Amino acid sequence: QVQVVESGGGLVQPGGSLRLSCKASGRIFSMYNLAWYRQAPGKQRELVASVNAAARRNYAEATRGRFIISREDAKNTVHLQMNALNSDDTAVYYCNVRWRDIDVWGQGTEVTVSS
Repeated sequence: QVQVVESGGGLVQPGGSLRLSCKASGRIFSMYNLAWYRQAPGKQRELVASVNAAARRNYAEATRGRFIISREDAKNTVHLQMNALNSDDTAVYYCNVRWRDIDVWGQGTEVTVSS
């Protein structure tokens, strides 16, 4: 059973930066397709960014150019570097791991952008 744990959320001022991390268990981490999603209050969960096993990255329109997703297969970890944050980025951020029949979500980490 794959387990996923996020960390790095918190309170940040507008224009600031934050780095989220997600560590997943399993010996085949390098095969996983990894993604970050977020869910703001009263809204549906949406894709923020993803990176596949070939390190191909994909970003939502709202985060392209500000966020960077990266993976460290040797550490079973995926990061989300978030820059130029604004109030629209306030949400609970979730890490998702997928591969074949594996589809696992973390418990989420809260990001609040406020002055």
